[in-house]
Amino acid sequence: MPSDTNPYGGVFGGWLMGQMGLACGSFASRHTGGKAILVAADQLKFPGAMAVGDELSIYVNLLKQGRTSLKLKAEAIARERDGDGEKLVAEGELTFVALDENNQPREIGA
Repeated sequence: MPSDTNPYGGVFGGWLMGQMGLACGSFASRHTGGKAILVAADQLKFPGAMAVGDELSIYVNLLKQGRTSLKLKAEAIARERDGDGEKLVAEGELTFVALDENNQPREIGA
């Protein structure tokens, strides 16, 4: 939508980052069995431009699991609105920490 575009009419990178955070947060909550919060975003890159109207898919893979944390890889793929062309538009590594009911780090699986 227009509110999600930059001054040049392309999709705002911050919006893409937010979508990646949501996808990784969903993965982290399912994987840890509860609350998990974003604590770091690294290696963020925007190798392609996404056009308004493109369909966005975000793929998440587990890179590393620690005692209380997960490092995830997110790839954002845009598909042309009226075609089959796809391209990588954003990627990055996001780290989440599992929290207990007191918002303190908790062991994953505990």
